[in-house]
Amino acid sequence: MLSHSRCLTRNFGRSLSAIRQVGNKLNKCCFSPALDSLLACLPEPQRLFKALALALPFVTVKTPAFAESVSEGDVRWEKAVGDSVSEDEVVCEIETDKTSVQVPSPAAGVIEELLVPDGGKVEGGTPLFKLRKGATKAAPKAEAPAAAAPPPPSAAAPPPPPPPPSAVGPIPTTMPPVPPVPAHVKMNRMRLRIAQRLKEAQNTCAMLTTFNEVDMSNITEMRKTYKDAFLKKHNIKLGFMSAFVKAAAYALADQPAVNAVIDDTSKEIVYRDYVDISVAVATPKGLVVPVIRSVEGMNFTDIEKAINLLGEKARKNELAVEDMDGGTFTISNGGVFGSMFGTPIINPPQSAILGMHGIFDRPVAIGGKVEIRPMMYVALTYDHRLIDGREAVTFLRKIKSVVEDPRVLLLDM
Repeated sequence: MLSHSRCLTRNFGRSLSAIRQVGNKLNKCCFSPALDSLLACLPEPQRLFKALALALPFVTVKTPAFAESVSEGDVRWEKAVGDSVSEDEVVCEIETDKTSVQVPSPAAGVIEELLVPDGGKVEGGTPLFKLRKGATKAAPKAEAPAAAAPPPPSAAAPPPPPPPPSAVGPIPTTMPPVPPVPAHVKMNRMRLRIAQRLKEAQNTCAMLTTFNEVDMSNITEMRKTYKDAFLKKHNIKLGFMSAFVKAAAYALADQPAVNAVIDDTSKEIVYRDYVDISVAVATPKGLVVPVIRSVEGMNFTDIEKAINLLGEKARKNELAVEDMDGGTFTISNGGVFGSMFGTPIINPPQSAILGMHGIFDRPVAIGGKVEIRPMMYVALTYDHRLIDGREAVTFLRKIKSVVEDPRVLLLDM
């Protein structure tokens, strides 16, 4: 019996020594002399289990690094102290000027401490929260038994005498209606940045808008004829955006001033020999403009795949800042919401933006006769400091000609 007890003690001692070594290697759990003396006061088995509980490593999760154009963000907590989380489960979101960054849990465990308040500002590398790895949330305590039922009432007392009649009229018993109180919601960082950039565009650019209308008959017929075969081969739907993006790239090559930008610092005009088109996408948190790179070398299929990929990332809130940096021209499609007509605002530091609208059947004159055709109004807002009316009108007419007859692209006309 004595030999068996010594064996258990030796095994417990080895286990405790191993726990200390693991804690030192992880640098997550420190055994101070005071803690050692406290453990020494416990019986050997309790000492071992106490050490095991304390040896569960703590992890301090920090803010991920931001892109160069982003310096800080606001924290929005999805979890609270004491909540159990699984590995890769989102604990909080950091709203920046351009996008929201999700911060997942590095391992399964329990949230021990939130180091930043909800709505607090953080920079890259700022500690966010502490996680006890491998721990589980304590089971809720059983509810206290229901209070004993009150004793039955004694014999009914005689009813009180009725009050004497009053000469005063009846007292109203209903409360007057309470006026509605408007809700006040703090603007998130992305909405604030959008508002700031739009006002910068209004205050900086000499914006002017020119309009035209596009007969969508040919492109609609082409889409109707080939959409099934296109979907079967490329596993993606054929839409109208690819036609307008390709037409814009073609027109930008024809009118390089629309693809240029004014550098207000050096007072120079910067001409770009590449075409990166930003496509406006509406999200619940605000408007984002992911960029399709090097559109001049893409065909319809490449453009549709790029739009589908960026749209999917925007819906899942997975757009990175790198997806929205740059861009030499923007296309905004208000037609998906049924817009008939509008004037878009330039996305700085760009010099122009194309606004697409809804397709509606309208009577138009064709060959001296009135016909009903599917028509779309298009608008080009441009910076008149850089782009003259001749370039703007020519640019928009080039888009009109390509969309109305895509064979123009093949003939390079």
